[in-house]
Amino acid sequence: MWWRILTIFLAFALLGAHFLRYGQTLLCALFVVAPILLIFRHRFVAHFLQMVLLLSAVFVWGLSGYDYVQIRIAMDAPWLKLSLIMSAVTMFTIGASICCHGIQKRRAQQN
Repeated sequence: MWWRILTIFLAFALLGAHFLRYGQTLLCALFVVAPILLIFRHRFVAHFLQMVLLLSAVFVWGLSGYDYVQIRIAMDAPWLKLSLIMSAVTMFTIGASICCHGIQKRRAQQN
């Protein structure tokens, strides 16, 4: 169970770092503090975090990755490594959302 929480925290920390890079400290703080909600054992909390991670995978990493690769292609710069890294970060975030589902199932079994 601890590794699921660690994975979720790392995914949110990566999202926070992404927003901090652009000077959006409030969003950064919200993303870094969000996994603390797992302290509450309500099923809505894990479901909410799962949805945030899934939406972030698509709308933050997916769109950013697409934009970054398009910029690299337009500049005639190497883009393949960037696309692989952004795909890996997206998959990691989706994996963290799956960990939220595992926490939901675990908590349901304990009750």
